[in-house]
Amino acid sequence: MKKKLKSIAIVGLGNSCSEYIMSKIRSEQFDETWAINAISSVIYHDKVFMLDPASRFLDTPNAGKQTDIMSQRLKAKLNIPIFSCELDKRCPDVVEYPLQEVLQKTGYAYLNNTVAYAIAYAIYREVKEIHLFGIDFTHKNVSFAEAGRGCCEFWLAIATTKGIKINIAHNSSLLDTNVPEDQKLYGYHRLDNPLISTVSKGSLMIMRKSKKDPPNPIDTPNIIGREDIPGVTYEENKNV
Repeated sequence: MKKKLKSIAIVGLGNSCSEYIMSKIRSEQFDETWAINAISSVIYHDKVFMLDPASRFLDTPNAGKQTDIMSQRLKAKLNIPIFSCELDKRCPDVVEYPLQEVLQKTGYAYLNNTVAYAIAYAIYREVKEIHLFGIDFTHKNVSFAEAGRGCCEFWLAIATTKGIKINIAHNSSLLDTNVPEDQKLYGYHRLDNPLISTVSKGSLMIMRKSKKDPPNPIDTPNIIGREDIPGVTYEENKNV
């Protein structure tokens, strides 16, 4: 019987993968971390999603700079599953992705990139919360990047209908997360005093930009690390 997963992190190769490192430094906890392709050779992980056949990395140079590092990972026996589209006797950790089971559970077969398979698997496993890092879709091939982003955002929409909470790295382009709040609502962004969407006390609100309170300034200049500032360098424990 598979264990229940409350919170998982999916970590890809985009620039915002650095936010995963910072999250761990801040002692944030996840039930499991799922690595996409070559990031599995960089961070600790519980599962790898590599939907290309292993032969793409072992027998061809087609994966570019990922080729050598993934070849090393694929040949290693870490007893950590690497989900792929087929088995390869040279790769002891490779297991077949449960495609039939995932499709039967979700009802959709729109899977045009590896990250989408990971999100679909999370829905299949009925996780409660997904954290996405390094899922930025900044490929040189813009059409390919947009197709992949569209597929992942489709699966994230499916996830939200299942009550799964979605968290995205601040610097990621996924779901326009890195777009300034006064630019998110198309059309309204052209106004002198644009409408913005913001979250207040857990609820989504729409307001004029001019009505939003600016962040509280730090009264005393501080060299970060020299002085401790509640709410800045640490969070106060109200239970103490």
